[in-house]
Amino acid sequence: MTKVGKELLAELTGADRLGPFVSIMLNTHVAHQDVEKDQIKFKNFAKEAKKRFEKKYPAEDWNNYQTKIEALLADQSFWRSGSTSVAVFLTAQNTWIHRLQIPIDDQYYVGDTPYVLGAIRNAQFNYTYYLLALNRDSMELYFVDNGQINKVDLPKGAPVDVPTALGEEITGGNLNFRSQGGQNGGQEAAYHGVNAKDEEVEIDWKNYYQAVDTFLREELENEAGYPLYLFALPENQTMFKKYAKAPFFSTDANIPSSPATLSNGDLNKVIPEIAQQLADKEIAAYQNLLDKKFMDQLVDILPASKEGRVANLFIATSNLIDGYGEDPDAEYDRRQVLNTLVINTLKNGGEAHILDQKDAPDEKSLTAILRY
Repeated sequence: MTKVGKELLAELTGADRLGPFVSIMLNTHVAHQDVEKDQIKFKNFAKEAKKRFEKKYPAEDWNNYQTKIEALLADQSFWRSGSTSVAVFLTAQNTWIHRLQIPIDDQYYVGDTPYVLGAIRNAQFNYTYYLLALNRDSMELYFVDNGQINKVDLPKGAPVDVPTALGEEITGGNLNFRSQGGQNGGQEAAYHGVNAKDEEVEIDWKNYYQAVDTFLREELENEAGYPLYLFALPENQTMFKKYAKAPFFSTDANIPSSPATLSNGDLNKVIPEIAQQLADKEIAAYQNLLDKKFMDQLVDILPASKEGRVANLFIATSNLIDGYGEDPDAEYDRRQVLNTLVINTLKNGGEAHILDQKDAPDEKSLTAILRY
């Protein structure tokens, strides 16, 4: 799950969070005409939410919610985001905005708890990690969260290239490079010793990677322990693995090609590749959970979730009918029940997953793995 996803769910499901909650999910756009349509839909949802709110909570004051809704409608920056969709959660005191990287049903909910199924679905197979773009003579570091990749600003003296990392300790003498385009002036990987032997060049290669690893271990602020994956040619990955001691370095996923082949704008293309590799491992692990005690009937799972017995809850997307199907009220109520299962599970320290049925344990539509 992503860093922002975990933080959001912790906030929304905290013990001191009291409703009523108004939750609005909306697909978003950037074209002017489409933005205007989004605003109209959001306004209409707010009107419908007010009706449901006043019917369900006659003693509560809607004005606090209306003020927050009007502020969002007037905030142009809110409507100009490049995300695929957005989830908005309101209480009388707070507003939470969570950008999503998946298309969702446009929808609103009013209840004692926030409607978090969209956020859970967005978090599924959506990972937070560092990506080390490593050449033989240079490196760049990126941080990926909620489908967004951002270059990490490294401190002065960080081992961004061989001269910076090794200085006068370079053993290969005057090194020339064959330009291949890409990072750090486009100089990638191909050393030619002019006044140095090949083995001396390999010593520089080794020393440089050791310097990169030392920097990651001793200077990178990563208290959360987010994993670091490699984006490098296979031979560079093999060399780095020999000397990597950073505890968060992981071989669970990697991009086995040269970072020099991609421009900064194309780096977004590597995120799905990493996500797919990690998702495959995660799905395989889910299947093994059925060796433990489990339930697959809603009538049994609901009380178990309240009692804190559910360690892992799996909801297949087949439970969620696009557009509410032929009976919107029934689908609305069913989603609220599933949402209650998720809230109960999270509040009691469990994990909740929403995924395609083919990826669910034994392809079941609803499964709860029990603690006891």
